[in-house]
Amino acid sequence: MTSVSSPPRTIRIGSRKSQLALVQTYWVQEQLQKSFPDITFEVHTMSTQGDIILDVALAKIGDKGLFTKELELGMINQEIDFAVHSLKDLPTNLPPGLALAAITERENPADALVLHEKYKGLQIDTLPEGAVIGTSSLRRLAQLRHQFPHFTFKDVRGNLNTRMAKLDAGEYDALILAVAGLERLGMSDRVHQVIPKEISLHAVGQGALGIECRADDTELITILKAIEHPATRDRCLAERAFLRQLEGGCQVPIGVNTVITGNELTLTGIVASVDGQNLVQDSVTGEAKEAEALGIELAHLLRKQGATEILNQIFTEIQRGS
Repeated sequence: MTSVSSPPRTIRIGSRKSQLALVQTYWVQEQLQKSFPDITFEVHTMSTQGDIILDVALAKIGDKGLFTKELELGMINQEIDFAVHSLKDLPTNLPPGLALAAITERENPADALVLHEKYKGLQIDTLPEGAVIGTSSLRRLAQLRHQFPHFTFKDVRGNLNTRMAKLDAGEYDALILAVAGLERLGMSDRVHQVIPKEISLHAVGQGALGIECRADDTELITILKAIEHPATRDRCLAERAFLRQLEGGCQVPIGVNTVITGNELTLTGIVASVDGQNLVQDSVTGEAKEAEALGIELAHLLRKQGATEILNQIFTEIQRGS
């Protein structure tokens, strides 16, 4: 009796519809297709709440799952098999039944200064007093207010091209954006300065892609592990454990920096008040295989130094709509 082999599996990838999200998702699709030529990988797009609500500051509409919830429902409802996220958008606590299956190699996680033409050649510390700086991130806002209280800060929403258009039209003198996003969209030439970590620590997971799928799909998890980058995984797991322990969402002024040397991981973290007046910062070092424990250790360290009081004040301000 001749056995009949089952047909190759078709795997459905979920993605947001933004240009950057699609560039990232098609890159993941390409990498997986190279490794598994007998499997069909299909891209399915959907809009998230964060893509639809563009006229309200992120901190005011509640950001837990703002760019991921619809994709996660798609996985739970068996409409898609896995989703590709900018890891910085993925909450540290995932819905029951879902798992972070793989983290891809990180691009430059730093923030970038992007200038209006009239300030070409300047850097962040040479911009004039009152310069209008656009950012939608409380993390960037808090750290930059601490360093440059003489600037004017203004919220900016929309996809990357929309933000750039507003900058070029003169609504802003400068924008603070992720280096990785600009590079992935072929806009490296717009980076006037990579902002040093001494000025602004980056977001948790920034520059890396997180791939989320159903926790019980062991076959798919094995496939996805083929494109995981172990060093990036360890760095990001440390950062996410730090953020989770502080119970902060993406829109809380928490910044990080991680370095791996050999088997040793150093995690630096900061918690700052929105006005930039109060901040606590420290570092921990240990074995990379203990990444999550290091993140938890650093969170406890900063709580002892006043992080809890800073975060409580921020949550109160957000709830009041200030």
